[in-house]
Amino acid sequence: MVDVVILLIVAVILVFAVRGTIKHFKGEGPCCGGGSTGTVKEEKKKLEHDKIGEKVIRIQGMHCDNCRRSVTNALNDIEGVSADVSLRKNRAVVSYDRPVEDSRLRAAVEQAGFHVLSIQ
Repeated sequence: MVDVVILLIVAVILVFAVRGTIKHFKGEGPCCGGGSTGTVKEEKKKLEHDKIGEKVIRIQGMHCDNCRRSVTNALNDIEGVSADVSLRKNRAVVSYDRPVEDSRLRAAVEQAGFHVLSIQ
């Protein structure tokens, strides 16, 4: 009888652990030290001048909304750049109002702790 109770407790713990892991890798759960997702409303950064171009950065390593915010903030800290980062698509669409080097975009993302796969 004791064995059955222990097995039930272990089974319940495993169910919760698997659910949490699945949510984490879908980007729906809290991770990276930041509470629940969707609690902070962000305003899109506006460019000072007319947009002259757009680049798409494919990013590896984002798992949650806090990761997405880190990348967004890192890119938006670059003068003349406005970023729209998608966690689901693992990419950032960067609009710019002045020339910006790919190496500068790559450095910002990598300093935030993520890996750039490509910039187009």
